[in-house]
Amino acid sequence: MAPPKKSASGIRWSPWNLLLLVPLLLLITPFFNRTGPELIGMPFFYWFQLLGVVVGVAATTTVFVMTKDRPTTPPGPGRDVDELDEGATR
Repeated sequence: MAPPKKSASGIRWSPWNLLLLVPLLLLITPFFNRTGPELIGMPFFYWFQLLGVVVGVAATTTVFVMTKDRPTTPPGPGRDVDELDEGATR
């Protein structure tokens, strides 16, 4: 029996993906859990959260735009349908 071939992962990796860590920083609330300084009468905690939503959307959009044209599988010879079928025997 031949050893199993290494299958291509559907996960895309790019340095741009590091921007996705920015929205995750908003989950660490002790860093910004305070009332001052206020902005238009709104405590810091709330306006910082709203700013974080805007920054998170911008970061996610940037990552999507910069990585959308990259293939999910490495280029190589085309595989026929029998190779792709898990139950195929030779």
